[in-house]
Amino acid sequence: MRKTFSNTIEELATSDESILFLTGDLGYNAFEGLQEKLGDRFINMGVAEQNMVSAAAGMAYKGYKVFCYSIAPFIVYRCLEQFRNDVCFHALPVFLIGNGGGYGYGIMGSSHHALEDIACLSGMQNNGTWVPAFNDDIKPLLTEIVAQSKPAYIRLGLGKPSPVKPTRHGSFNCIFENNNAKGIIITLGPIANNVLDALSTSGLKDKFNLFSLVSLPLVVDDYMYKKMAECENILVVEEHISLGGIGQQIGSFLLEKQINPKRFISLFAKGYPGKLYGDQAFHQKLSGLDAENIARILKEFI
Repeated sequence: MRKTFSNTIEELATSDESILFLTGDLGYNAFEGLQEKLGDRFINMGVAEQNMVSAAAGMAYKGYKVFCYSIAPFIVYRCLEQFRNDVCFHALPVFLIGNGGGYGYGIMGSSHHALEDIACLSGMQNNGTWVPAFNDDIKPLLTEIVAQSKPAYIRLGLGKPSPVKPTRHGSFNCIFENNNAKGIIITLGPIANNVLDALSTSGLKDKFNLFSLVSLPLVVDDYMYKKMAECENILVVEEHISLGGIGQQIGSFLLEKQINPKRFISLFAKGYPGKLYGDQAFHQKLSGLDAENIARILKEFI
């Protein structure tokens, strides 16, 4: 996703000279073209993420739209106070870009993982949280974020091309729908690819509707409300802890609207149950986020 992200920023910054890009000394082999294109509007702030966000707030106050880039745990947890107090309370156009959400940085361990970032930032005043599932999601999301000119957090991961051109419904992208579907699957971010693998390898593709949640605060339009109200089975899959994640937020919405699916299952990141570190696939499997386990649960819906 980084390359697609970089190319999109180049396009946006070419037509909007108010766009600045700050990096916390990261982005090598990805942002060289962006640095050349932006010139003085590309600033390496060094390993000083808190200072970067506060400086970005000052720049935004003067009329700039500022992207702040680092890996997800560094741009979220280290800068939480600065983003809350300096940016969100003043509704300034500072956009945090966190690369490697969830277990993305694998063997580097818990200090480099971001399993609670959505919980931390989706409740911030005036802030929007965005989680693209596929590379093709990047350009429309960034275009919308820049146009809104309000605080935002974008969680990037290991992207692949989208299998279809999605249809947007409130906070959700519709990946595909099927007549007489046995249930709805709602995913957060690139974990959607594990779901697609589960559906294709188990002969289940034509039996479920698949939606990707791409933005928070949660917006459920009439179309999605109807789909969930008609559905007997709902599966939520996210590479994020349960508390404050999208499973909890969707569950709260269903309860408030008195929508009662026959089964509601939430798969989420369970931390480190084996007290060992491995690559992203290793941690996904320990949390039951792998394609094999997803397929097993979906078969129980039929």
